[in-house]
Amino acid sequence: MKPHRHLIAAALFAWSGAVHAAGFTDIKQINAGDLNVGYVDQGPASGPVVILLHGWPYDINSYVDVAPLLTKAGYRVIIPHLRGYGSTRFLNAGTPRNGEPAALAADIVALMDALKIDQATLAGYDWGARTADIIAALWPQRVKGLVSVSGYLIGSQEAGRQPLPPAAEFQWWYQFYFATERGRAGYEKNHKDFARLIWKLASPQWQFTDATYDISAASLENPDHAAITISNYRWRLGLEAGEARYKELEDKLARTPTISVPTITMEGDANGAPHPEPASYAKRFTGKYKHQQINGSIGHNLPQEAPKAFADAVIAVGKL
Repeated sequence: MKPHRHLIAAALFAWSGAVHAAGFTDIKQINAGDLNVGYVDQGPASGPVVILLHGWPYDINSYVDVAPLLTKAGYRVIIPHLRGYGSTRFLNAGTPRNGEPAALAADIVALMDALKIDQATLAGYDWGARTADIIAALWPQRVKGLVSVSGYLIGSQEAGRQPLPPAAEFQWWYQFYFATERGRAGYEKNHKDFARLIWKLASPQWQFTDATYDISAASLENPDHAAITISNYRWRLGLEAGEARYKELEDKLARTPTISVPTITMEGDANGAPHPEPASYAKRFTGKYKHQQINGSIGHNLPQEAPKAFADAVIAVGKL
């Protein structure tokens, strides 16, 4: 199927449910790989599994309005805190606080193993979309379908070394800030205010409340959050080597592998964060594929800003 774009009016996707004043409270914990993972597990235990992956600097509450739509449709919904967020903790104090993309993907595969989930639909945005893309590329047998905001986000250190046009480099200002020790210290000290700024820049039309922000910002108080954040962005610039145990995976990712599982990519019409144009990545998806443009001043945190559109995409990808 050739990729095509659905132009979707915001009114069609407006959710009539009440605005949540509280986030998820039913957090479970399980040992998986290097981590004790905090995660939400909702819906029928026998239902088809969807794993929802959050981005930086957000948390699982990006999906607080998506989850009930999916459980109502019969899905079992798993939403984990990534390493460095919420109640997820490293099991060993000596484990490197490594934020490289392959490590985050391996975490989710380990979580699936721990929960005895052979296959799931994966859906995410930002770091979560990149993690889902990597799993779909390297472990396609584990992925029934993929929903990826901003499309194909697999990169490599070699790609990160290539200079971009000045306007694009400007959008990545925080990546260069994090490359400095001043940036590390600044993020450790001011991560709550820093994250709020990123929310505003990435979703300039989203009028989120202080209460909504504070619920997610609490997850950034994880003791490893700053270290994971700095590691991730320094790795992208080739300033950190990563761990040897992930080198084989990163070598595969550096070859920009195609993704063959059924996929829907999405983009908000007001995404203020750096993101590729859909035409630039469509050919990386070689299976059944659709792209959806979500209109209505929708920014980077698409699942929280347009929950029904996101939930509908998760359901639709299972029917491609």
